[in-house]
Amino acid sequence: MSILHTVNKSPFQKNDLESCLAHVNSNDAVLLIEDGVYGAISGTRFSVLTSSSDADIYCLKADLDARGIDPDKLTDGVKLIDYDGFVDLVAQNDAVNSWL
Repeated sequence: MSILHTVNKSPFQKNDLESCLAHVNSNDAVLLIEDGVYGAISGTRFSVLTSSSDADIYCLKADLDARGIDPDKLTDGVKLIDYDGFVDLVAQNDAVNSWL
């Protein structure tokens, strides 16, 4: 069973991203949305977590754009997706778990 995990809170304010990454399996996907996209920025302590995760890590481009974050600043291995990609992830996985 694969799960899409969505994280919408900044990892600098809450530990949802760390908790999420501690519970994912290799067939899961993690999507960083809203302020969760700050967890995808390279050069932070979270970039080590996201780059070493067993799960695929995705970042919603619209939320990066809304925060003025340059996609070139993403941690290696984080995949940038649009809303259509978000829908595809929901359809490809058996369940969605939102880390609120």
